[in-house]
Amino acid sequence: MSRKKLKTIGVLGGMGPGAGVRFVGEVVKACGAGRDQDHPPVVLYSLPQVPDRTEAILHGGADPVPAIRRGLSALARAGADFAAVSCVSAHFFWPRFAPRSPLPLISLIDETLIALQESRPAPGTVGLIATTGTVRSGLLARPFEAAGIGVLVPPARDQARVMAAVYGRKGVKAGFTAGPAREALLGVARGLVWAGAEAVLAGCTEVALVLRPEDLPVPLLDPMAIGAREAVRRSGARLRP
Repeated sequence: MSRKKLKTIGVLGGMGPGAGVRFVGEVVKACGAGRDQDHPPVVLYSLPQVPDRTEAILHGGADPVPAIRRGLSALARAGADFAAVSCVSAHFFWPRFAPRSPLPLISLIDETLIALQESRPAPGTVGLIATTGTVRSGLLARPFEAAGIGVLVPPARDQARVMAAVYGRKGVKAGFTAGPAREALLGVARGLVWAGAEAVLAGCTEVALVLRPEDLPVPLLDPMAIGAREAVRRSGARLRP
């Protein structure tokens, strides 16, 4: 029996190293396949040498855009038909790398907003857990608020806890997804719920490596999982309900 040819998904990872791997895992989970051959082909280019996005946003650190462009070109050469950049903070630089991309791109931010608007009931307010660069830039808050969705951010003390949980010596980027890093992010998430958030948005790819939907009494919005579902859809593979 002949099967239709599936498009190849490209994933630019490495930001951090666990994020791209997890995106591929979410693609596998999102696919309603009955056998190996029903899954879409995926090319992962993990490029941890992309300069830190938060440092670039907040302090004028090394520009990550040239490396992102090189990564997308590598995915195109490897046969990808379209791609996702598995880092939310990198989307701050979207206007500089997306228009010149050699591949069509999936925006994790756009897809998350669409999914949020289509959810029933749609939350009127979300709590944002993200790097300080993402929070201060308004990268997520601006489009969400323009769509009529309120965005709560942690107070300064809790935001410092988020950064320590992500970047600290025993943080997620150092490979720790349990212990103090998880406890800190869970505490921040619960604080946002207490403050009125009707959903919590994992606005940093490391956050979703630590928090789980069952941790919270409100939905946990994960741009990685949402973007992966869109990637499966675009590939032509069957989506799992």
